[in-house]
Amino acid sequence: MRNHITLWPVTLLITGLHCHGSAATEPTTSNGDTMVVEATAEQVLKQQPGVSIITREDIQKNPPVNDLSEIIRKMPGVNLTGNSASGTRGNNRQIDIRGMGPENTLILIDGVPVTSRNSVRYSWRGERDTRGDSNWVPPEQVERIEVIRGPAAARYGSGAAGGVVNIITKRPTNDWHGSLSLFTNQPENSKEGDTKRANFSLSGPLAGDALTMRLYGNLNKTDADSWNINSSAGGAKNAAGREGVRNKDINGVLSWKITPTQIVDFEAGYSRQGNIYTGDTQNSSSSAITEALAKSGAETNRMYRQNYGITHNGIWDWGQSRLGFYYEKTHNTRMDEGLSGGGEGRITQDERYTTNRLTSYRTSGEVNIPVNYLFDQTLTLGAEWSRDELEDPSSTGLSAPDDNVAGIPGNPASRSDKNHSVISALYIEDNIEPVPGTQIVPGLRFDYLNESGGNLSPSLNISQELGDYVKLKAGIARTFKAPNLYQSSEGYLLYSKGNGCPSDITSGSCYLLGNKDLDPEISVNKEIGLEFAWEDYHASITYFRNDYKNKIVAGDEILGRTSSGSYILQWENGGKALIDGIEASMAIPLVKETLDWNTNATWMLTSEQKETGNPLSIIPKYTVNTALDWTITDALSANINWTLYGRQKPRTHAETNSEATNGLSGKELGAYSLVGTSVNYDINTNLRLNVGISNLLDKRIYRSSEGANTYNEPGRAYYAGVTASF
Repeated sequence: MRNHITLWPVTLLITGLHCHGSAATEPTTSNGDTMVVEATAEQVLKQQPGVSIITREDIQKNPPVNDLSEIIRKMPGVNLTGNSASGTRGNNRQIDIRGMGPENTLILIDGVPVTSRNSVRYSWRGERDTRGDSNWVPPEQVERIEVIRGPAAARYGSGAAGGVVNIITKRPTNDWHGSLSLFTNQPENSKEGDTKRANFSLSGPLAGDALTMRLYGNLNKTDADSWNINSSAGGAKNAAGREGVRNKDINGVLSWKITPTQIVDFEAGYSRQGNIYTGDTQNSSSSAITEALAKSGAETNRMYRQNYGITHNGIWDWGQSRLGFYYEKTHNTRMDEGLSGGGEGRITQDERYTTNRLTSYRTSGEVNIPVNYLFDQTLTLGAEWSRDELEDPSSTGLSAPDDNVAGIPGNPASRSDKNHSVISALYIEDNIEPVPGTQIVPGLRFDYLNESGGNLSPSLNISQELGDYVKLKAGIARTFKAPNLYQSSEGYLLYSKGNGCPSDITSGSCYLLGNKDLDPEISVNKEIGLEFAWEDYHASITYFRNDYKNKIVAGDEILGRTSSGSYILQWENGGKALIDGIEASMAIPLVKETLDWNTNATWMLTSEQKETGNPLSIIPKYTVNTALDWTITDALSANINWTLYGRQKPRTHAETNSEATNGLSGKELGAYSLVGTSVNYDINTNLRLNVGISNLLDKRIYRSSEGANTYNEPGRAYYAGVTASF
């Protein structure tokens, strides 16, 4: 049978948006026939082995304390890491897919890229002081999360070399519904920060089924760890614990159903995230000012995000269409940080604030057309355009002693603090079923970057039935990542007195310049897997391999020297890396409709940069997530989950002069387990209670900034949540 989708009650699956509720009539063509739309290439790609779906029921069973990354990390191939393998700012952990590093994870909200983290300064070794972009939507307002790994992610363009996380929010409903949710997390250790969260939602019709709305608001506060949590527990004196965060969010969607098959969505949102400082600096070094700020619980950086969008979804006699226009603006206000020497990344003594501004304009559209030529197929044609503009006075303020440093004015007043990038793209995909049981999805994407020119990204994904219960699935794709706006900015200038210079520069200082002639980073992603499915039983195993090249690194090629003798370097292409591993998953109904057992595991076979042997990011050798879900009654359920993290190895090759002189620690972080449990009870149809314990066995890790021991793992904590709805 040809794979197809009947459009009611789920109207517009292709867009990543979804419409709930009922209507008086089914969608029809102009001649009155009920419409049946063939599955698009995007939908078929989401059936590939490197794709996981987190449902709202999953989130209700195990709610994250603060950030959605806490539940996303339990998917195959996913871990949380700092932005670089150096361990700097290690507690600001972000989503790392298949060991490619957080910078290669593309975050989407309702299918639209989120770029706020790109307003945060980029440093010598790729460090960013950011939590990532997975915390703009409160957990209670999420409908589902799609985690897309490997070749299936190639269709999403720049930044998806590791994978894509698409956070789908709840849609407007045709009947009035509302909710109020309260959540708290209380650690057993008084030195760890607790959490309190409250949010509401309201959804319903404003003019029958033709005009509906959804509104949510959120307040969330997670306190910082005590400023001395690590030193008092035997960790390093200067390695800070986890920062706190304050969130405020308001978001609304107005959905206009022009006809049953023509829908226009209008969205607007505003969010504020402020940190609660706990003493960390880029170099994990302490000073009197950082200690005073940590003790006072001050905010040293605040992110203000605005987003607006208009999306039209249509179903026609000839197929489906989507057209959207989106605007995002982020103000990143933070205390001034040093740009040179040992103070690089450290908060300066004057405690001044400077605001970086990042503005993103995006438009995208696609059509999906069923074609009956030779065999059934659904052709997808799409186009995208984006422009990102960055104004960052805080990162271009470094003075140089020369009037000119390799063509860059030494006076910051003579250098522009503005930079921009423009990417235009065309793509074509086809969902082909030449014979029953065989599906082929070829794709070709062409991106034109304003600085580096054209980039071609071909892809091919295949699914082949090997009988009634087994499928072979495979894919290969070329993905890319455009240079970020710091790497390509001619006004961006960093300075090292010597310790931060490349390891082969044994004496003297050096400057690092931006480079507008950088090429995109390239990754060729491959995977092949077997999938077994019979009734409620499911099992799969997948091998993946990413060949990474053109990685942008702080260069070691000397362009010249200043009059004072400092070496001049710049960002350059050239880094190569290999990532490969195995993912497996299994779902077994131990007792039908009562007790389910779900497990996934990831084994990293190789993770190394070709030139140095260092990993792209420090992640466990293996990760196992397993959970038992027990449905006791229709109203009462319980869950117990266990995660095993394998040993984590540090970098072994010195990348800076300081590391070459002082040596690198070879200390590994040993394997450890986290166990949690939760109970969910529907008191009645309008009141739901959730309680649980995380890290039941109280396994704690204290960051030492030594070797692979780069982050804190919090101890036992108790949480409770209640949701009242109508």
